[in-house]
Amino acid sequence: MRKVEVMPFSERWSIDFEKEAAVLCAIFGSEMIEIHHIGSTSVHGLSAKPIIDIMPVVSDISLMDQYNIRMAVIGYEAKGENGIAGRRYFQKGGDERTHHVHIYESGSQEIERHLAFRNFLRVHPKRAKAYGDLKEKLAQQFPYDVEAYINGKAELAAQIEREAMEWDMNQKRG
Repeated sequence: MRKVEVMPFSERWSIDFEKEAAVLCAIFGSEMIEIHHIGSTSVHGLSAKPIIDIMPVVSDISLMDQYNIRMAVIGYEAKGENGIAGRRYFQKGGDERTHHVHIYESGSQEIERHLAFRNFLRVHPKRAKAYGDLKEKLAQQFPYDVEAYINGKAELAAQIEREAMEWDMNQKRG
């Protein structure tokens, strides 16, 4: 059974991202256009589950299934779209999860959503703190109920996402 563990921000998370990104770049080669550190571990000062979320952006998502075996060799389990059309999702570490890889094709709206959420929290530390505080409280309240933890933060996460998307549009307008 997986334990929900939320911990204070660690500088190590960006180092872990850089190491894993290099490995993924070697695997996907020229298929990969760019790679991003996303999720709570990418936001300085934000408490998070110590799982590194990585978002490679590729030119053709339909080619990604051919990498399942190569990903398995380095410890990843392929989960297909895993509930989001146009995504390829991989988990590493089993119940002691260490990494999630969310692959999207260039132009996917999901890329913009993930980056807006991350960037918004990076420049709005009060919102990041509120989100981190809630996650810490939920992890203590539901240490062995991942679903209750996720459901408990869903409303605030959705609210932050709406704010982030509006903020992102305003940033792009200049």
